[in-house]
Amino acid sequence: MAYIPGISQGYTTAEAAARQKNDNSGDKLGLDDFLTLLVAQLQNQDPLNPTDSTEFTAQLTQYSQLEQSINMNDNMEELLDIQRSSDRLSALSLIDKQVLVQGSSFALEEGGAEIGYQVNGDISDLAITIRNQSGGTVATLYPSDLGPGNHFITWDGLDRFGEPLPAGPYEISIESLNNGTDGDNVVVPLVYTDVTGVDMSGNEAILLTASGEFNLSAVQGVYEHRNRQSSEPGEGEEESPVEPDEENVSAATDGAGMVEGSAVSDDTLEIAATETTNGQDPE
Repeated sequence: MAYIPGISQGYTTAEAAARQKNDNSGDKLGLDDFLTLLVAQLQNQDPLNPTDSTEFTAQLTQYSQLEQSINMNDNMEELLDIQRSSDRLSALSLIDKQVLVQGSSFALEEGGAEIGYQVNGDISDLAITIRNQSGGTVATLYPSDLGPGNHFITWDGLDRFGEPLPAGPYEISIESLNNGTDGDNVVVPLVYTDVTGVDMSGNEAILLTASGEFNLSAVQGVYEHRNRQSSEPGEGEEESPVEPDEENVSAATDGAGMVEGSAVSDDTLEIAATETTNGQDPE
């Protein structure tokens, strides 16, 4: 093949310009760079050995597919950003709510606490140990529901001796057996915990709770405060009127117009009422 200095020099100049642009931008070759090289190649091709049209078409197809993939990735990034923003707003709505998460820390409130566990396999025995902040065992529960799924058991807040325990944080641990074989990895504890805040410093919103930090994806349920009940009427509510005691009423009167334990009749009561109306005191 004959060497044509002008053609080679023009192609080399275009390629050098594209590389210089790439070095300045710090990115890989983009669409403009590719088209610049392609046009320079066509303009400076060897007339005695022109570029094969099949190869040219294949290059265009490959780059078109690459460009579509890049655009799809950009669109996916935008969708992920939208999803992250939506998750952040959803996380903010959970503040002051109770959530159900996989965890071992929970708060005992007046009236007891509801403890959950998730069974992911076959087990034959299960024991839930409750410990205080010092690590001492205060109670042990033996649930009877051992089937797969989420289960809950109510702890009355009493220790092993039947004495009420103070409200506050406690820890649970689970021991499970499958026909004598250790099955601790099969059962995980579930606890209700209060959401006190949301950490949005990272890419994903983190729930700050009394039991620790949890991702939004770890939440299995959202509830109002299940163990909090107010004994006083809330704002806008009125106290219920006191109903009269039927026994006291029946003890005060016996029959129509007869006062129990007296000889006053209906006629006497009527005369007394008439005299009082006329301004005269009854005798």
